[in-house]
Amino acid sequence: MSYLAQIWLAASLVALAAGAGGFVVVLRRAGFAAHALPMAAFPGAAAAALLGFPLWAGLAGFALGGAGMLVLVQRAARRDAATAMLLAALLALGALFLSLSGRYAGAVYGLLFGQVFALSLGDLPMLGLVGFCVPLLLWLGLRPLSLSALSPELMQVQGGRPWVAELLFLVLLALAAGFAVPLTGVLLVFSLMLGPGATAARLCSRPGAGFLLAMALALGLAWAALGLAYVSDWPVGFFTGVGAALIYLLARLKRV
Repeated sequence: MSYLAQIWLAASLVALAAGAGGFVVVLRRAGFAAHALPMAAFPGAAAAALLGFPLWAGLAGFALGGAGMLVLVQRAARRDAATAMLLAALLALGALFLSLSGRYAGAVYGLLFGQVFALSLGDLPMLGLVGFCVPLLLWLGLRPLSLSALSPELMQVQGGRPWVAELLFLVLLALAAGFAVPLTGVLLVFSLMLGPGATAARLCSRPGAGFLLAMALALGLAWAALGLAYVSDWPVGFFTGVGAALIYLLARLKRV
């Protein structure tokens, strides 16, 4: 497989997971979690650069740890303040790891704004697992995830457990957001997830159709960003962010 084909496949897998996760984020009105979990993945990627273990291991480990901490923090009396302090600590930890690695400037740029061209063939199996499993599990759990967000009391009456749905959602979102970091960077993961998700939610009245449309939009956005970055030598994250804003703007204009 050629190098460019590897990058295209990696970006496609990341986009599928991000689009699926982003639609459920919009459905559950959990935009803050979508912004917080990439911050949790940041020190994981930095630790991988410092200690020399695979990038996916650092991203997955710290993103899942961040999901667990978010579940605990949400039970606190002042959850917003507790979450903000948690994010500050994770960013500081990531900065420390990068400083100790001796590759501070270049590594910071890649993690904050994306460096998809640094992905290797060895990253594809784990990206493939995330790209297929995260959308599949979110699709299968779409109804209970929606119900637990809209009416947790009704879910309890029906014998369900809202906290289980919340934990499943955060775990899958952590994987989708964490593995999108190499494509868009920590600061712009939000755009790849929420842009297609919010656009699909605005255009589709049925959750199933919106879910599939969000994945398709994220895939098209990732492909367009890669192509434009290749011909212009501008960052992939820039085109991802601008493209996400444009498709949402067009969707709003269409519904006016």
